[in-house]
Amino acid sequence: MSPPRLLGRLRHWQQQASAFGSQWYNAPYRAAIARARRDEEDLFMLLVFAETLGIPNPAGWYTLELQPLLLERFHDWHTRMGMEHSPLDSMRCC
Repeated sequence: MSPPRLLGRLRHWQQQASAFGSQWYNAPYRAAIARARRDEEDLFMLLVFAETLGIPNPAGWYTLELQPLLLERFHDWHTRMGMEHSPLDSMRCC
């Protein structure tokens, strides 16, 4: 058997083994992962629709405490996006 063909078979076997292993390992957690994903989507929908209806976001008060921690990450983000200065007037980081 030629080496390229052998490598192809080994690669195929490795992919099959990896797929089987991930299915076997993730099987007990599949329901919990699906529930967490559904809860995350529900929260996102609640926040989006509350914003469109003019209902204030209750998480805003709790996330104010995180602003000093996120300021450095925000600066990295807007410079990576090609903006020299912060796009938000209320949040100055540069």
